[in-house]
Amino acid sequence: MTLRIGNASGFYGDRFDAVREMLTGGELDVLTGDYLAELTLLILGRDQLKDPSTGYAKTFLRQMEEGLGLAHERGVRIVTNAGGLNPAGLADALRALAAKLGLPTRIAHVEGDRMPPEPGVLTANAYLGGAGIAACLAAGADVVVTGRVTDAALVTGPAQWHFGWGPQEYDRLAGAVVAGHVLECGAQATGGNYAFFTGHDPRAFRRPGFPLA
Repeated sequence: MTLRIGNASGFYGDRFDAVREMLTGGELDVLTGDYLAELTLLILGRDQLKDPSTGYAKTFLRQMEEGLGLAHERGVRIVTNAGGLNPAGLADALRALAAKLGLPTRIAHVEGDRMPPEPGVLTANAYLGGAGIAACLAAGADVVVTGRVTDAALVTGPAQWHFGWGPQEYDRLAGAVVAGHVLECGAQATGGNYAFFTGHDPRAFRRPGFPLA
């Protein structure tokens, strides 16, 4: 039983059209997007100070103007941590977008990573695992939005759901963690960290593909 997972973002601000490329470039079951880093949470926290309704990766919402329809046509589930500090807010915005586009897209979000910050701290977040993602997919979600989860959770969650793994199936989960850590790096895994650029035509590295497993 094969599960095909592709990733279209390694960081907030990654190549915008990678979502379209991944959804139209071949067969996928799940498309992930990693938008978060500690610096990103700082940026989103400052956004939220100005407007409490923000705090998520706005780029992802714009990508979904086309991506929701493409994913629906192809039966691809989408899992992303683009919710940042406000996964519920992004989920609401996606529901409004799906309604505008006339799509019956079921959207869920995972929360619980926010922690009370110490005085002088902008935001504090725990790293959640993939169990919440797996539960959302099992409940029928087409799109799952999270806040701060481990980078590999974007892959371990769908794998737990698809294969029915329990929380103590450590060897299987470890394999998914390895795959997840490669995929979440985006184009760093498909040439971005290659050390021998000068030995090749530089045009070969201008638009590296994004990874799938």
